[in-house]
Amino acid sequence: MAITAQMVKELRESTGAGMMDCKKALQEAEGNMERAVDILREKGLSKAAKKADRIAAEGLVAIEINEDNTVASMVEVNSETDFVAKNEDFKTFVKDAALMALATDKEDVAGLLAETHNEGIALSEVLNNRIATIGEKLDVRRFVKIATEGQVAGYIHGGGKIGVLVEMITTAKDAEVIAMGRDIAMQVAAMNPKYVSRDDVDQEYIAHETEILTQQALNEGKPANIVEKMIKGRLEKQLKEVCLLEQPFVKNGDLTIKALVAETAKKVGADITLGRVVRFEVGEGIEKKEENFAEEVAKQLK
Repeated sequence: MAITAQMVKELRESTGAGMMDCKKALQEAEGNMERAVDILREKGLSKAAKKADRIAAEGLVAIEINEDNTVASMVEVNSETDFVAKNEDFKTFVKDAALMALATDKEDVAGLLAETHNEGIALSEVLNNRIATIGEKLDVRRFVKIATEGQVAGYIHGGGKIGVLVEMITTAKDAEVIAMGRDIAMQVAAMNPKYVSRDDVDQEYIAHETEILTQQALNEGKPANIVEKMIKGRLEKQLKEVCLLEQPFVKNGDLTIKALVAETAKKVGADITLGRVVRFEVGEGIEKKEENFAEEVAKQLK
């Protein structure tokens, strides 16, 4: 398969590896982008593999939570430019959508868009009116609603670029629980764990990471007879990075999140278990309009 400059550019942007390394990885992977990322990781050349499947787009995430912290909603609305995302009218629309998501019993975006806005028309019509006024494509991309018998906390980072909701299954209705939940939401915003606990880790992930780590060790010239022990140690370290409860607490590195939850449970005199944890980052997985940069990359490859 012919490797294009555009493919090299995309791989370079998603991994941070050098241009020629990206080209070689794509050639070895016969143009398969995911395999090329793995090859760069195996060779220790990928600087940002965690971002390989994320391409930025513009817009905002908004959160609304009811008074007793038992129901929360989070909505992502996209725009074409960051300029529009900073527009007060756009911000109001996103907040309205989050409030409607909090109140609705619908479970998908189509259902939410059919709900009646406070202007007396469907949210979809309000959206179309904003598109006509603003002159950009706007999109209510996704929403989530968490209703719990416990408590739910939320956190918005970067003025609406990242939003996180954390459900805490507990009988305690205490400010300490909400404060802890907000701290954990901040942790999730910053560290973006793949799983809440080890129990959530699927075997496919374990198998894939074991293969990558094994190849890394072999490429480093480690003897085959000690590679297995090394892999166990490296996989253990990696699981502590990708599982929320295993991560060191960003506000106090002496505590893991699991220990933080236990400490808070002791303070309030009730059990606390983390339930749903949802993180939205504006534009993740959405391909932005490409600037015409491929020609410049092609020149450097010659």
